Amino acid sequence: VGFGLMFGQSQGGWIGATLFGAFDQIGHEPALLAFALFQIMFCATAATIVSGAVAERMRFGAYLALSAVVSVLIYPVFGHWAWGSWHSGEGWLRTLGFVDFAGSTVVHSVGGWIALVAVAMIGPRSGRFPPDQPPAVIPAGNLPMAMLGALLLFFGWLGFNGGSTFALNETVPGILVNTTLAATAGCATGLVIGRVWHGYYETLYLINGLIAGLVAVTAGAHALSHLQALLTGAVGALLMVWANGWLLRRRIDDAVGAIPAHLVAGIWGTLAVGLFGD
Repeated sequence: VGFGLMFGQSQGGWIGATLFGAFDQIGHEPALLAFALFQIMFCATAATIVSGAVAERMRFGAYLALSAVVSVLIYPVFGHWAWGSWHSGEGWLRTLGFVDFAGSTVVHSVGGWIALVAVAMIGPRSGRFPPDQPPAVIPAGNLPMAMLGALLLFFGWLGFNGGSTFALNETVPGILVNTTLAATAGCATGLVIGRVWHGYYETLYLINGLIAGLVAVTAGAHALSHLQALLTGAVGALLMVWANGWLLRRRIDDAVGAIPAHLVAGIWGTLAVGLFGD
């Protein structure tokens, strides 16, 4: 259902109206089948961004229901606006000139906005914000596993950004290099900020700086120079740290920093296309 709404024949640039149901409508066209599988991974990413923010508080059944709403309605409808259909006819945002190469807004900001609404509705974890005291630190359960997860994301991101050309051509190496440069700039920036602000190397800033750099470059990996990709990734990490503090001051509990890394860095990455992109 979601794939049809997002990539089916466009109805005035608002929603798709074909390619619904089982894949019998898609048939046996290899390019379309590959595209469908590729796009399912993007949809899964948008839905799972929410899981980190609401960790330790949301019932599993409620999370499944939210994931269904995201994948069947919210993500596909906005995705159609920004990316248009498989057949013909463009989404109304794309027609206006909106550019988001591989999903800084379509995937990451959309997931981040949903996460922000979810944590605002659910409230903080027990003991996170003691009355008249600074926010309590709830340590991560397993930092080596978290770092491994971030590195797996990094590896997968090369497929997301490189694959968004939908062709193996001469633009792919530059896109992969820009993706890597932004990731390392975000990672290093997060590490340095943690050291300067806290007096020690903050592993979570390193992890979320890596992700923020990747999110930020995703909208313009095809249109930035290498120096611009470095700058975009570094600024993404800076904004991630700022947003993390902003949430804490407002007593909004994001368990893994998903909102700063995905929502805020995604907004910045999409704006960076207009500022830097060729």
